[in-house]
Amino acid sequence: MQTTPLPSPFLYANFATQPEIDRQYNASLRLADAAAPGRHYAEVSTRARNSLPQHLDIPFGPTRAETLDIFPAAPTGPGGAPVFVFIHGGYWRALSSKDFSGVALGLHARGITTVVVNYALCPFVTIDEIVRQVRAAVAWTVRHIAEFGGDPARIGVGGHSAGGHLTAMCMQTEWARDYGLAQDPVKAALMISGIYDIAPLRYSYLQPMIQLDDGCIRRNSPAFSARTCAAPAWITWGGNETSEFARQSAVMHAAWGAQGNTSTLRPIDGADHFSVIRGFESADSALCNWLADTL
Repeated sequence: MQTTPLPSPFLYANFATQPEIDRQYNASLRLADAAAPGRHYAEVSTRARNSLPQHLDIPFGPTRAETLDIFPAAPTGPGGAPVFVFIHGGYWRALSSKDFSGVALGLHARGITTVVVNYALCPFVTIDEIVRQVRAAVAWTVRHIAEFGGDPARIGVGGHSAGGHLTAMCMQTEWARDYGLAQDPVKAALMISGIYDIAPLRYSYLQPMIQLDDGCIRRNSPAFSARTCAAPAWITWGGNETSEFARQSAVMHAAWGAQGNTSTLRPIDGADHFSVIRGFESADSALCNWLADTL
């Protein structure tokens, strides 16, 4: 006699309740002052905009949200300065490029042009649309960065949190087929505290805003759709982050390597989910060193 299997007691993997998942993925719960990271980002971003050469709010697409902020460095070679495209976090539903101008501080001192991408946010658009927008931003950069003294042959892409996810999605792109570019126009990928299997977030506090369903999860979990890619990647996270951020990074590293690609899996010791990107503010940090050595 056939029996109906009992429903699983788990929402995802070994997590039985939403609070368990939230404790892993809501990094603000671990802070004594949840507003402190935002104040820091605002302070260093204002400092960057007050001190660095810049071209703000350059449109790369048809909607008002699709803009770039460019902080050009002096050309260092016949092709121009190396370029880093930064994709901000905020779990796809918060923050903007203006909150992350500060990432240009250390990079500019190393002679690297910084492009900070702005994009529309959930729930006004879907994650599918955000992925389309950031891919369009990278394609625009490849085609136009020479106009700002950047070298289109030395472009790296990276991001933090949701931006780490979006970086991984960019690295899945069929650039030749879909954009008429070289198949591998991106020369380095820096994925910081990303979420590469987004399924657990369907059962988290984020779901009312990001509205995941089976199709969206399948299309937008880059750990399960890695392609062969020539660019080396550093997949990193804060050493003080939760075990899920470490696991997510390890899953992406394994998927990247399974395609014969090159990646480094190494945390940034002593950093939490918000301080992990502060290295961009210092020219001699591990983040800036890796980009300077790779581009």
